[in-house]
Amino acid sequence: MQNVKRVEIITDALEMREVTRVLDAQGVSGYTIVQNVIGMGERGAQSGDDLTGVFQNSLLITACAPERVESLVEAIRPILARRGGVCLVSDAQWVIH
Repeated sequence: MQNVKRVEIITDALEMREVTRVLDAQGVSGYTIVQNVIGMGERGAQSGDDLTGVFQNSLLITACAPERVESLVEAIRPILARRGGVCLVSDAQWVIH
């Protein structure tokens, strides 16, 4: 197993393209996006029942080397400041197969 940092980002679905650009620029090559996540946050309830999709949130999950996480978080911070959202970082172990 390899020690990594797990990064979870929840933000406006419209911002996910920008988030993935930041990941690419930071050298983080793999991620999973879960669309239409619902919950309660600082902007209130996100129910996911908007017909246009304008107010839907998405969740991006990725893993990166511990030495890259600080610069990745700093690059994501302006997106979250502009549109709201959450970025969580935790220790993880990557099962290499």
